[in-house]
Amino acid sequence: MPEDSRQRAARRLAIARGHLESIRRSLEDPDVYCVDVLRQIKAVQGALDGAASVVLRGHLEAHVATAATRGDVQDMVDELMDVLKYI
Repeated sequence: MPEDSRQRAARRLAIARGHLESIRRSLEDPDVYCVDVLRQIKAVQGALDGAASVVLRGHLEAHVATAATRGDVQDMVDELMDVLKYI
């Protein structure tokens, strides 16, 4: 993965970790407002989606774009189809 993609994904995951920790702490409060928790969960999902997008783009640029040259196009397609069915 290109270093730039690696750094951007790590930054987004750090943001997700911060939001997740905030959710965990807020759930210790018996008076926490459910909608606030849901908003924080949505923020974590957004940060994770952003990290996944950065990693996918890095993979496409670094590996998929050169698959024909290496002769492993079908392997790349199969691998991506397998991982994307869970996204």
